[in-house]
Amino acid sequence: MHSTATFLIEFGAIILGLGLLGRFAGRFQFSPIPLYLLAGLAFGEGGLLSLGASEEFVAIGAEIGVILLLLMLGLEYTATDLVTNLKTQYPAGLVDMVLNALPGAAMALLLGWGPVAAVVLAGVTWISSSGVIAKVLNDLGRVGNRETPVVLSILVLEDLSMAVYLPIITALLAGSGLAAGSVTLAIALGVAGLVLFLAVRYGRHISRFVSHQDPEKLLLVVLGLTLLVAGIAQQLQVSAAVGAFLVGIALSGEVAEGAHHLLSPLRDLFAAVFFVFFGLHTDPAEIPPVLLPALALAVVTALSKIATGYWAARRAGVSVNGRWRAGGTLVARGEFSIVIAGLAVTSGIEPRLGPLATAYVLILVIVGPLTARYTQPVALALTRASARRRAAGTGAAAGTGAAAGTGAAAGSAAPDAPSAERLEADPVERS
Repeated sequence: MHSTATFLIEFGAIILGLGLLGRFAGRFQFSPIPLYLLAGLAFGEGGLLSLGASEEFVAIGAEIGVILLLLMLGLEYTATDLVTNLKTQYPAGLVDMVLNALPGAAMALLLGWGPVAAVVLAGVTWISSSGVIAKVLNDLGRVGNRETPVVLSILVLEDLSMAVYLPIITALLAGSGLAAGSVTLAIALGVAGLVLFLAVRYGRHISRFVSHQDPEKLLLVVLGLTLLVAGIAQQLQVSAAVGAFLVGIALSGEVAEGAHHLLSPLRDLFAAVFFVFFGLHTDPAEIPPVLLPALALAVVTALSKIATGYWAARRAGVSVNGRWRAGGTLVARGEFSIVIAGLAVTSGIEPRLGPLATAYVLILVIVGPLTARYTQPVALALTRASARRRAAGTGAAAGTGAAAGTGAAAGSAAPDAPSAERLEADPVERS
C-alpha cells in the first residue's frame, strides 16, 4: 500500500509539474520540451531529488510516448505520399548521412576510441530525433507548411536506415561473425520491407478492418495494433518507432482522422513523459568532463543539419524562408541517439562514449526546438545586415571615385572609379 501511495504521489507530481511547465512555455510561445528535459535532469540520477517508485512506469510511458509520436506522424501522410517522397528525396538522405555522420566518426577517431566506437558515434550524430521534431512541428503549427514534407522525408529515410544500421552496429559490438550479422540484417530488412509493402498495397483493407463508428472501439483497436506491430518490429531488430510510423502510414481517410483526434491527448501525455524520462537518466556529474568535445560536436553537427535541411528544401523548390525553417527543425537529436549510445555502453567498448553522447544529445535536444523557431528570422536578419553593409560599402566606394574624378584634370577619368557595368555585376543580394 505504501509503495502504491508513493507511486501515485510521485507520478501525480510529475504530471502536475509538466502541466505547469507547459502553461509557462505556452505563455511565452516556445516549445516546452527543454523545460521537460531540465525537470527530468533536476529530479533524476544525481539531481536534487531522486524518484524511485515511479521510475519503471515512467520508462514504459516513455517508450509509449515515442511510439505514439511516430504513429501520429505517420497518420499525416498516406503510403503513396511516403513512396513518392522517398523516390524524390533519397539524394537528401545521402547528403544527410555524409554531412552528419562523418563529424561523429572523426571525433571518436581523434579521441583515440577506435573504429567500432567511430561507427557508433557516427550514428549518434547522424540521426535526428523524430519524436522531438514531431512535437516541435505540432507546437509551432508547421505540419501543413510546404517545407514539412521535406523534413519528414529526411526523418523517414533516417528511421528506415536504422533497420540497416542497428543490426550492423549490434553485430559489431557483439563481435559477431559476418554470417550472423548478415542473417540479422536480412531479417531486419525483410520485416521493414514487408510492413511497408502491406502499408502500400493493402492500406485500404487495413483501414476498413480498423474502422468503427464507436470512438472507444476505434481507439482500442488502433492503439493495440500499433503497440503490437511496434513490439514485433523491436523483437525482430527493427525499430519500434519505424513499425509505429508504418502503421500510421497504412491508415488513411476517416480512420486516420478519427484516430488522430482520439490519440492526440495520449500522445501529448506520453511524449512529455518521454522527455522527462530522458532527463531522469542523465547524471549531471557525468557531463562536465566531456562537455567541451560534446559542445564542439554539437555546434558542428547543428550547422551541418541546417545545411542539410536548407539544401534539401532548395532542391524541392521551397522558398528561402522555408529552407531555413527546414534546416533549423532538423537539429534536435534524441531517442535513436540514446539507443545507439546505450548499446555501446552495454558492450563496454568505451566508458566515455556514454557520457559524451548523453551531453551531446542533451545540448541538441534543448537547442533543437530553439533553432526550429529562430533559425529563419536570425538568418534573414543577418542577410539583411550583410546586404546593408555591402550597399554602404558600394556607396562609399562610389563617393570616393566621384571625388577623385572631380579633382582630376578635365576630360580624364579616374582609373579606379567603378563603372556602371561593374556595379551591375555585383548587385546587392536580397532575401
